[in-house]
Amino acid sequence: MGFPRRLLAEGEEVVLDLRPHWIALVPPTLVAAVIVAGTTVALLFVPATWPTWVRWAVVGVGLALFVASPLRAFVAWATSHFVVTSDRLIHREGWIARRSMEIPLENINDVRFAQTVFERLIGAGDLTIESAGEHGQQQFTDIRHPEQVQKVIYEVSEENQRRMMAHAAGGFSVAAELAKLNRLRDEGVITDEEFERQKARLLGEGLTQE
Repeated sequence: MGFPRRLLAEGEEVVLDLRPHWIALVPPTLVAAVIVAGTTVALLFVPATWPTWVRWAVVGVGLALFVASPLRAFVAWATSHFVVTSDRLIHREGWIARRSMEIPLENINDVRFAQTVFERLIGAGDLTIESAGEHGQQQFTDIRHPEQVQKVIYEVSEENQRRMMAHAAGGFSVAAELAKLNRLRDEGVITDEEFERQKARLLGEGLTQE
């Protein structure tokens, strides 16, 4: 199941929606195999003369171990999303108890990836993201194709920055500001000298933006 689109802001688009690499499931799968094998062996070696509740107790311990470790890891993998949108980076996981972390793209200062030789062969690796604010440095493990993800984050961050600059420039109108100054001068709030000084400053800013 993909990242819920209802959690996106108006005009926000999903660029990447990744689950952890399948390599993250190898350790819990091995643990599950050990638990099943251990439980089976224990049941085989329980003497037939022992009461039935002992066998149920062995099964119960096996189930408890399975739920506490491998099952928990499987659920975490299935519900984990590493998402890059047009506005932010989101990491979300959990089914009943959920955890979520968001970093606005404009706060990201640096993105680095690391891969071992084996991880490079299977297309996995780790991402380290440096950001301003409360999150600081965050590391994400078992990311699919981290080098490509790094490239996408940089590209989307640059596009987000250009969009913000264009929006800011579009919100600045020299004509509107001059009209405000002229009204203030007519109302006697500012003098002719102040009007001319502010007019020169606004015209200079307008030329700089152009």
